[in-house]
Amino acid sequence: MRNIITTVASAVALNVAIGSVAMAQSDAITIGVQLPTTGSEATYGIDMLNAIQLAADEINASGGVLGKQIELSPADAACDPQQSVNAASMLASQNVVGVVGGYCSGATQPTLNTYGDANIPFVIIAANSTKLIPANPGNAFMINSTGDYQAETAVDFFESQGVESLAIINQGDAYSQDLASLTRDEWKAAGHEIASFDVVNKGEQDFSAVVSKIKNSNADAVFWTAYYADGALLIRQLRQRGYQGVIAVGDGSTSSKLFEIAGRAAEGVYAFANPIPAFLPGAQDFNIQYESEYGRAPGPYAPLSYDGLQLMAWAIEKAGSTDSDAIQQALSSAGGMEWLTGPISFTEDNTLARSNFIVLEGKGGEWTRHEQ
Repeated sequence: MRNIITTVASAVALNVAIGSVAMAQSDAITIGVQLPTTGSEATYGIDMLNAIQLAADEINASGGVLGKQIELSPADAACDPQQSVNAASMLASQNVVGVVGGYCSGATQPTLNTYGDANIPFVIIAANSTKLIPANPGNAFMINSTGDYQAETAVDFFESQGVESLAIINQGDAYSQDLASLTRDEWKAAGHEIASFDVVNKGEQDFSAVVSKIKNSNADAVFWTAYYADGALLIRQLRQRGYQGVIAVGDGSTSSKLFEIAGRAAEGVYAFANPIPAFLPGAQDFNIQYESEYGRAPGPYAPLSYDGLQLMAWAIEKAGSTDSDAIQQALSSAGGMEWLTGPISFTEDNTLARSNFIVLEGKGGEWTRHEQ
């Protein structure tokens, strides 16, 4: 199974296979997994699914939860709102005990009503738009720091680089627009200038108009708040057109594939990242095990994904049953316990009660830790 789920097609097939097994085994605890295993963000989604499977295997090898084995039921969200709702409806119809997942905020947000109506505990492992907070019926718990923390990290960093005029580009979705708006407001409140604030279409190939606007604005820095596939093209075109200012990207662009697409243009680019495997003090064993199992290093959201399932299993065990209300109460009580990605406790809004963002710098075709 380990080799099977490392491909997109197999992940989709696994959705059906595991779902059928889980329905057939009354002695198993079925956990739904909502991730993009097809589409533009499938690289992230499959990596996250692998990490969740790794956690499930470890839990099961240790005796499972409440004396039962965990069975995973993956559902492909594809980072598409309608497909995500369909995936959530399918998981809800399976009467899963809980759901772990959520990558693209725009695709996660409309599923909150589905899981809320079914009163299913939902651990959101990556999506972090602040727009998720008012949409949360109370059953969802976010273990990645929200966008306002990232905006604060971005402002502190740009100020440390002597930036005064900032250009911000987003793609209008719940994640990138939220981060862009939060950063803009925080930057202006700090007394600095917004050189330009632009929205581009997802899948854009030609950024010449935006690049010209940025160059004409004399912006000291550019902040791309969306995902890596398009962001890498923007970075390459900025450098090809001679832009010499600071370039930074948000946590949706921390994939190593950014370097494959942008090439040498990514050298010296900065990123604001959640706790990725290479820079987590306690992740050495996890990194070794993941690479041994899947033949490659874990991606940036693998540790959060691993923690998401571990947290859900812990909450079920603490609740002493699969009762939804009891599990949610247990999740609420997670009072700063240490996990792979650090301590987890929640605010009254069920968001992570701390910032987990660090600053990375592209050097030699990979991300390195930037120390301010």
